[in-house]
Amino acid sequence: MARDIDRKLRLTAVLLGTVARKDLAAAFRRVNANTSFDIGRADKWLQGRAQPRERQVYEDWAKVLELDRPGQWIADSDIDSFLDELCARHGRDRKTLMRDIEVFGSRVNGQGPALSLAGTFVCYSHAWSPYFRGRLIRGELTVAASSAPNRLLATYTEVLPTGLLELKGAINIGKRATQGGVGEDTSGVPTLTFCLFPASPPASVLGGLMFGTTLIGPDAQPSVTRIAMVRLPAATPRLRSAAAYLPAQASIAEDLGELGLRVEDAAAVDRHLSEFLAVGVGGFDQVSMLAYRALADLFDRIWLAGMA
Repeated sequence: MARDIDRKLRLTAVLLGTVARKDLAAAFRRVNANTSFDIGRADKWLQGRAQPRERQVYEDWAKVLELDRPGQWIADSDIDSFLDELCARHGRDRKTLMRDIEVFGSRVNGQGPALSLAGTFVCYSHAWSPYFRGRLIRGELTVAASSAPNRLLATYTEVLPTGLLELKGAINIGKRATQGGVGEDTSGVPTLTFCLFPASPPASVLGGLMFGTTLIGPDAQPSVTRIAMVRLPAATPRLRSAAAYLPAQASIAEDLGELGLRVEDAAAVDRHLSEFLAVGVGGFDQVSMLAYRALADLFDRIWLAGMA
């Protein structure tokens, strides 16, 4: 008899940054178009009311997790061995994963609406540094569950010329906005603050404004930029190795493709992102709801097509 299937599936979902059961099922279909893993049965498996009987499900599972193990090992291993294997293979923190699977369980039971944002987002905004004026900068936002309703843990990183910048904080989900801040110390003052449009399922993209001060330059200048955060299918090591400042005239659509997002119409992606990131005039900047809706419609279609 297979062991701890419900907790192993939750661990898998958290590791992949999946939003819902359908996202988990899509991950299995990507490795085997004929997989017998489906949303209906996954609902029972996640709640511990049943477990997969077909051996092929476990073989597909091993491929989803990129494990050098047979499917039978996934079925037979205890939860601690399974967790250790995932942490070693993907370089994840054991305590963080254990905490997140418990909170993911509340989502299985229909609780925790904020958890729909959990996952990895690549962020594009205007560079603040006077040495990179006119360039776009790329960052990574990792969103994870917390025990508090409508509150998520956030880690924002950029690969700067001065080294890796890693800021930790939280994002709060409200009716009128998604807001939060991340910082590098315990002073309580965030290094970066986000004010974003409320997200709607499947939360393929977040957008709004980011506030803070310049980090590379002779002076710490108060600054603000528009920012677009695009959800990725999975975390990618490229975000922790590629230089944050994009080349002048770089194609964001091409960059997204290199990060694992399937982009069919690169011209449309570049056009919509360019229009959304365009700065306001007259000393005032207020992001247009129409511009955000156009962006959300575009990336929702891309995201949903990737799960088909």
